[in-house]
Amino acid sequence: MPTRTTPTVRQKRLGAELRKMRLAAGATTEYAAGLLGIDRTRVSNMEGGIRPVSPERVRTLACNYACPDALYADALAAMAADRERGWWERDRGTLAAGLLDIAELEWHAARISTTQSVHVPGLFQTEDYARAVFAAVLPPPTRLEVELRVAHRLERQRVFERPEPLAYVAYVHEAALRMRFGGTDVMRHQLAHLCHASERDRVEIRVLPVEVGAFPGAGHALLYADGVVPQLDTVQLDSAHGPEFTHAEAQLAKYRAHLDWMDNASLSAPASRDFIRKVERSL
Repeated sequence: MPTRTTPTVRQKRLGAELRKMRLAAGATTEYAAGLLGIDRTRVSNMEGGIRPVSPERVRTLACNYACPDALYADALAAMAADRERGWWERDRGTLAAGLLDIAELEWHAARISTTQSVHVPGLFQTEDYARAVFAAVLPPPTRLEVELRVAHRLERQRVFERPEPLAYVAYVHEAALRMRFGGTDVMRHQLAHLCHASERDRVEIRVLPVEVGAFPGAGHALLYADGVVPQLDTVQLDSAHGPEFTHAEAQLAKYRAHLDWMDNASLSAPASRDFIRKVERSL
């Protein structure tokens, strides 16, 4: 199989899991190379996501590493088997790779939980609202750059049209409901759209009122993507330099605690819908 020059976050994750499994078994790269009949450099490339790996080789490694979790091994083999190019790949070369990695993460997630304190969640943004968000950066982007990002963001909403619709929980701070990106009319339409989205099956939108006061993770937006097995959970954080991804267990535990806190402090889904409508009527 040919090597990749720029593996995606998902491809690198598969390699990282193979390396973690090998280290847990106390095995060397020489041992893995002997099992597969390849040289150790190719093993290192597989573990770095640079070289693809077949499902059969994943199962060979899992068996000989004495992996005790069959569901985990099956999930890794399924990742290796998935060679279909996602819709986001057609934007490669025109948009930053990190944006494509987010779309890929969402598409393969079993469930997504997000926290937002400034913006409405991206998967529920209207075209005009998204355009206002992308235009409000420095240095100012070109009109083409804005339109490419808007089109990509709207396309990401296809995740709710999967054969198995995405389960999604969004915790949205009241401040995000009152930030008038695009002006009053755009925001009014955005809030109405958000209410409509909250009525979808498997979608839950919860509002955190300002009266709650301080809350964890106030300085950043958080996306927690549940994998098909817990070992494949991933966190994505926004930064000024683009999206950051982590799957270290200590970090996952920290952000699960953040989400638990938000779940306990936020309004119920029905009360949140009423709250959003109240804000919409006030504009």
